[in-house]
Amino acid sequence: MTVKVRVKLLSPEAKMPKAAKRGDVAFDLFSTIDYELRPGERFAVPTGIALEIPSGYEGEVRPRSGLALKEGVTVLNTPGTIDSGYRGEVKTIMINHNGEPFKITKGMRISQLAIRPVPEVEFIEVDELSDTERGEGGFGSTGR
Repeated sequence: MTVKVRVKLLSPEAKMPKAAKRGDVAFDLFSTIDYELRPGERFAVPTGIALEIPSGYEGEVRPRSGLALKEGVTVLNTPGTIDSGYRGEVKTIMINHNGEPFKITKGMRISQLAIRPVPEVEFIEVDELSDTERGEGGFGSTGR
């Protein structure tokens, strides 16, 4: 099944999301600006695109593993959610965990976009929940 996502290019520097290789599950997103991301800085990098994601789906903005491993630069709110009703510019909130400034350049692959189905959800208030083996065990309750 093919999911059709309409893409509006908002600036001349904008590029269509693109898979690096056939069969990839996420599509590269590109910066439309030059920017120096200082150590510890957070910045919303514009991609120059707006999306029309079909109802029943969401977009997830994810880090690029190469930037994270080699440069210490990643997506801060990963995955960043793009709701199907959002029509504004897609931006990637990046953070530099490295001790040196990182240069973002126009056209650079900065993150990835995955399109995922989402179920309809109904929350039901109850007085009791069913028992499980884990129960109320929280952080660290299943071991290291």
